[in-house]
This record gives sequence, C-alpha cells and structure tokens, in this order.
Amino acid sequence: QVQLVESGGGLVQAGGSLRLSCAASGRTFSSYAMGWFRQAPGKEREFVAAISRSEITTYYGDSVKGRFTISRDNAKNTVYLQMNSLKPEDTAVYYCAAAPASGYYSVVHTTKYDYWGQGTQVTVSS
Repeated sequence: QVQLVESGGGLVQAGGSLRLSCAASGRTFSSYAMGWFRQAPGKEREFVAAISRSEITTYYGDSVKGRFTISRDNAKNTVYLQMNSLKPEDTAVYYCAAAPASGYYSVVHTTKYDYWGQGTQVTVSS
C-alpha cells in the first residue's frame, strides 16, 4: 500500500508559478513511476506529467510542455510539479499517482496507476 498526499495548491494570477509536492509513504517509493493528472469541473481527468522510477525519463501532456517540470527525490519519497507561466485553463484539481511500470503507455493512462492522492486545488485567475 502507498499513501500519497499532495500539497502546494492555491490561487495564483495568470503568468504566476506554483510548486506542487506529493509525499509518499508505505511501500518503496522508488519502485513506482509517478504521475500528475488534473481534473477540471465537468471534464475528464487529464494527464499532465510523469517521471520514471529512476528519474531519468519524463513525459508531459501537450498543454503543459515547456511550462511545467516534474521531478522526484527518492530519498525524500516526494515528487514535485513546478508550474510556471500558469494560465486560467490550468485551473483544476491536481492529483499525484503511482504506477508500477514506467514507459510512455504505462504512465499516460489513469488505468495504469495503482494509487492516488486526494488532490490539491489550483486556481489561476485572469
């Protein structure tokens, strides 16, 4: 079992930045690829970013490429999402999740993840 707790969400003006954190406890954190997803009201959960177990490989959704950066610290059991140049359309609840396998098709789909956090709200005002 892995428990995930997100933090760092809040209200920010367009063009601003936020850094989300996701602290993991339970089974070995470094055994899992980690991902961030988001869900806006009335929309499906959307892939944002993912990082492999070894920290070597990262993946990003098209809408956040060049603006968001995912990273992880296996010594601290934490994954981060640095969000820059935020836009109102980035407003959503952001979730972190843990997947047992890396590789693009193993991290972009919600069904590939075994554990999810409860989410943190990010609101970007125009």
